[in-house]
Amino acid sequence: MFSNYLGEFLALATIHFLAVVAPGPDFAVTIRQSVRFGRLVGICTALGIGAGISVHVLYTLLGVGALMHTTPWLLTVAKVAGGAYILYLGVSLLRSKPKSALEGDKGSDEPVAEQTLSKAFITGFLTNATNPKATLFFLAIFTTIISATTPLKIQALYGVWMCFVNALWFVIVALFFSSARVRVLFMRMGHWFERTMGVILILFAGRLILSM
Repeated sequence: MFSNYLGEFLALATIHFLAVVAPGPDFAVTIRQSVRFGRLVGICTALGIGAGISVHVLYTLLGVGALMHTTPWLLTVAKVAGGAYILYLGVSLLRSKPKSALEGDKGSDEPVAEQTLSKAFITGFLTNATNPKATLFFLAIFTTIISATTPLKIQALYGVWMCFVNALWFVIVALFFSSARVRVLFMRMGHWFERTMGVILILFAGRLILSM
């Protein structure tokens, strides 16, 4: 049965993959988490991003996507909420302190900053789930690529695939940026690297606001 929808799936998978690998809030947050807190936190953040896709899949399958498409104010609310969260992340990164204060050298009384795995997962989840660009992306592909006659269970499989690809890609990103050599290189940049990621997120949020 699935073979009947192979062409549709390949088109969806290709467009989705290109969207995933393009740098954006998910990419910036995964790099920041991996460099700042290490491999496990980066991986949990990546898994949270993958899980965040399920939100977009669910509301699309339940028809909320079509409702938002015909009710502009709902889309505006989604943009405001997503833009606000991305802006919050960006400002948080801009407030990053120099390395000595962040990492708590042995001669310092300040402890090393840490982050729990659950918080890392939630950070990744919210970064993706509240991203209005993802909302627009799913509205587009589910109304143009996926046929209205495609069974719900097939569409659900598409959603599972996209969650898996998102999680896998950002796990790879987390593994790369948390490797010893790469991490040491990036940690030398310290707060300047984090502030750069913050600027990227703020610019992204600003573009969203201007597009409203």
